[in-house]
Amino acid sequence: MKKKIAILGSTGSIGVNTLNIIKRDFKKFNVNLLTTNKNINKIFKQSKEFKVKNIIISDLNSYKKAKIKFKKSKINIYNNFNSMNKILKIKNDIIMSSITGLDGFLPTLKSIKHTRKILIANKESIICGWNLLNKELKKYKTIFIPVDSEHFSLWSLIESNTSKDIEKIFITASGGPFLKLSKKNFYNISVKKALNHPNWKMGKKISIDSATLMNKVFEVIEAKKIFNINYNDISILTHPKSYLHAIIKFKNGLIKFLAHESNMQIPIHNSIYFPLRKKVKSKIIDINKLNNLNLDKVDIKKFYLVKLLNKMPNHTSLFETALVTINDYLVHMFLKNKISFIELMFLINKIIHLKEIQKLKNTIPKNFSDIDGVRNNITFKLKNDVYKIF
Repeated sequence: MKKKIAILGSTGSIGVNTLNIIKRDFKKFNVNLLTTNKNINKIFKQSKEFKVKNIIISDLNSYKKAKIKFKKSKINIYNNFNSMNKILKIKNDIIMSSITGLDGFLPTLKSIKHTRKILIANKESIICGWNLLNKELKKYKTIFIPVDSEHFSLWSLIESNTSKDIEKIFITASGGPFLKLSKKNFYNISVKKALNHPNWKMGKKISIDSATLMNKVFEVIEAKKIFNINYNDISILTHPKSYLHAIIKFKNGLIKFLAHESNMQIPIHNSIYFPLRKKVKSKIIDINKLNNLNLDKVDIKKFYLVKLLNKMPNHTSLFETALVTINDYLVHMFLKNKISFIELMFLINKIIHLKEIQKLKNTIPKNFSDIDGVRNNITFKLKNDVYKIF
């Protein structure tokens, strides 16, 4: 029997990689839902290739254009994720949640009840609302697998162990394009240089987060929530080759680590086929990389945003939503050349320490509205390095 699979965010890099994996074994899958925000041409091309009857286009204007442009199509076009109740009347075998940003939180939350297994590549959902996601996962007994390479590696290494068995977790960071650049040269970093990641092909937002190491701040927060590990027991190691993704030191003395080539199809493939161990085409083991891992501690004088982890609350709070929102906005400003790279890092650190933001640590999100309220009510005014939060 074919496995029923839906892909939320099918036109992004994770969605495209997921479809490429399915394509190699298409007879075993039935893709029953694809979604996008605005990329209507790409999603209709995907729908035709994979014989998908249902799509969701979340941007209203794009949805209206699609209804006109593809009115003769036999594809059902929806604009709201509430439509999943109509589309997925019978539980799916798999849902891939790969919508980027906080826009992916509500679709991820809504989709849990519709599937036996959910693969989550939307880190903002986990960072800002893990308590809400975990509640739904337990309620509907849905298997959850994190798709990011670091968290998939940790998940694979932990297996039947629990957080009580773990002494220390290490996740690796390539260090981005500026690992070896002196701090004094951070004043001359262009957008083009910041987007030039040495190992991974990623979107603009995540590429900038990699350059500032904010992506590792987020990944540590994810790891703490997913695996119920104390922040003090999670560390970041720079690893320029991006070959080794995670290390776990267990209390019984064993040390496990997981390595694979910098190709997101590997964690996606293994997540889709779990619990099966299906063969995937990959490169031979790179002995040179294993012999020269070059693991090192993060230079926190240069990548000082990593120090934000020292003051993170131990519980899920609205502070994490503020952190994501502030970073999203300032990265957008940098990509638009409104602020410099050094200002990007400075302002993230400065704004997150304001009293108005710090007090959010005391509030636990009870629903999506709480999270959405913080996201929509934090606005910025930047002029001559002056900022104000309303």
